[in-house]
Amino acid sequence: RLPAAGPRPVVFAGNAPADVRENEVLQALLAVGTAQVPPAARIWLGAPNAIKGPTAAVFSRRSGSNLLLVGQRDEPALALLSIALISLAAQYPVGAIRLVVIDSSPPGSPEKEFLAQVIRCIRHEVTVARGTEIAPLLNRLAEDLNARADSTDSTQVNCAPVTYLFIHGLQRLKKLRYEEDFGLASDDAGAVAHPGRQLHELICEGPSRDLHVVAFCDRYNNVCRFLSRKALSEFELRVLFQMSANDSASLIDSPKASELGLHRALFYNEQEGSLEMFRDGFPGEVKNL
Repeated sequence: RLPAAGPRPVVFAGNAPADVRENEVLQALLAVGTAQVPPAARIWLGAPNAIKGPTAAVFSRRSGSNLLLVGQRDEPALALLSIALISLAAQYPVGAIRLVVIDSSPPGSPEKEFLAQVIRCIRHEVTVARGTEIAPLLNRLAEDLNARADSTDSTQVNCAPVTYLFIHGLQRLKKLRYEEDFGLASDDAGAVAHPGRQLHELICEGPSRDLHVVAFCDRYNNVCRFLSRKALSEFELRVLFQMSANDSASLIDSPKASELGLHRALFYNEQEGSLEMFRDGFPGEVKNL
């Protein structure tokens, strides 16, 4: 008689990338699905460098529950955003989540085609916006956010779908750049608010109303160009790829991101004061989920 199957042995494979197919929790969710809304959803980021479960970012209805990815590692960042979409879709029943993607990938690029393939595999409806579609989309999200704040019916607010806004390549979306002075015209009655101001509002006010932002930007200088200090402080969950010691210290109060090698990233949780190194993956494995 064969012995009962036990947990897989833990093997640290040097500089090998993480394989999302080895995430047994995610595989079980994809196979069975769920009928319950999770009290706190999570995004699996990669394989840990310790004997523990996969590294994950947990989202809850509180201020600061947004995720920022920073670093000049386009392929791992794209893989992580794709896994994030798949992870969230697997944890919610249909109708309980709204997935929104702002994609700055060039038309016809491999990145755009890959992201489109991932979205086609998700059973939930995913809204994708590019170019001129971005401003109206942010306007609708801002209106929804304000409606939730103004609603006196707690049951209606609690039943509204949880919204996750993904921004792929913030540095290429000039209209989303936040500026302290948007001009007096934006305060006129009937005027359409600037997309940068609306994004700022979504980042700062969204998490406590079940709207979370997951954004990728290539470098710290661009983070500072596009986000206000207030908005940056509302990203309490951060993933850093290899960068300079100064940029790393500015983002997580530690120069450790400058010591990262191939297929390595850092996950920083400001609320918990934790810093964890993990192995990131690459897009080819996501397609085989």
